[in-house]
Amino acid sequence: MKYIIAYIKPHKLDTVTEVLSRIDELTGMTVLEVKGFGRGRKREASPAEQLSDFVKHLKIEIFCNDELSEKLLIQVYAATVKSIFAEHRTQCVSAAASVEIRSFR
Repeated sequence: MKYIIAYIKPHKLDTVTEVLSRIDELTGMTVLEVKGFGRGRKREASPAEQLSDFVKHLKIEIFCNDELSEKLLIQVYAATVKSIFAEHRTQCVSAAASVEIRSFR
């Protein structure tokens, strides 16, 4: 089992979901709005200014089997890379155990 996490620019969501919807084995994904900063952060800015310069991204989370993970990573990469500047960051982590908890009321 693999856990794929992709951080993409908001304007790339339609492209990524269109590409991933073509994969029949994909059972679902979660999209979250996140803010953060990283390498592009200003070094000379004060800590208060640095914390206010968060960049908006979308976080896509997918659990899939091992065979499907490479195909998904390639598709996300192909859908987001169109120029020299990276418009995504993708991570793939092995999920040794996952438990589904549902609350029925």
